[in-house]
Amino acid sequence: MSRGTVLGGTGGVWRVLLDDGPTVDASMRGRLKRDEERNTTAKDGSKPVKLAVGDIVDVEITPDADGASVHAIASIVPRRSQLARRAPGRAFGERVVVANLDQVLVVFAAANPDPHPRMLDRFLVIAEANDLAARIVVNKCDLADEPSARARFADFERAGYPVHYTSVVADRGLEALREVVQGKVSALAGPSGVGKSSLMNALFPGLTLRVGAISESVNKGRHTTVGALLHPLPGGGFVADTPGLREVGLWGIDVGDVAHCFPELRPYLGHCRFADCTHLVEPGCGIREAVDAGAVSRGRWESYGKLREELASAASAGW
Repeated sequence: MSRGTVLGGTGGVWRVLLDDGPTVDASMRGRLKRDEERNTTAKDGSKPVKLAVGDIVDVEITPDADGASVHAIASIVPRRSQLARRAPGRAFGERVVVANLDQVLVVFAAANPDPHPRMLDRFLVIAEANDLAARIVVNKCDLADEPSARARFADFERAGYPVHYTSVVADRGLEALREVVQGKVSALAGPSGVGKSSLMNALFPGLTLRVGAISESVNKGRHTTVGALLHPLPGGGFVADTPGLREVGLWGIDVGDVAHCFPELRPYLGHCRFADCTHLVEPGCGIREAVDAGAVSRGRWESYGKLREELASAASAGW
């Protein structure tokens, strides 16, 4: 038996980097497959765990008839963290993007495609709901002037998020970003076409990740990463390249906890006239007063309201 980290997988075969060195192909033991396919909670209260990139697993090694080694995943070590969102489309349930992360780097472009702050809010709320540290990377800064780029993301810096301004073309901000991922398990998340794969190739030459073009007709990127892939870094740590997400559904967040997922709102929680304040329309709301006073971004507060209403609608519909 050997322990390792899942780097990726397709068709039931997973690439696992073993702690003692080699990377092997491994399938799942039948029991684990049955547990994964189970859709109900077990008698002991446990729920099925679907294997994900980043999972730490125990791999059983046995010889076949010809003496060659056969690798099978026998168990999954309990996760210390995960980046999860709602399954896309009309599917119901959770989709774990990457497991056992230290931080999430949410990548948006300064231009081409144009950044959408409210979509960035969704990524950040998902990171907060999963108790993951988040950083914002504003890439392609060679395509926009610095003052306008900084103004566009100023609300996020005010909220306390570290913001990195980078350009692969101009070799800008890469060294500082390389330092914050070294020795950690990080995921690069964001919409298509913002240059996540190009950024990783520039940060760590030798990865040679596939890079796609931007569709000028819709100003959106073509998907080049079809599933999350975890890449070992020289000197320690991993970086996960994730698919470009055009649909970012919230999952596993209680309506009453949405405000906690906005760091700048937390200091004002508990300062409302009503204990069950939604922070949207009630008089004597500490958060609304902070917004009116300019201490909290109105755009971020409005985004909070939309996400709260979305989750309330989903809860009433049985989602």
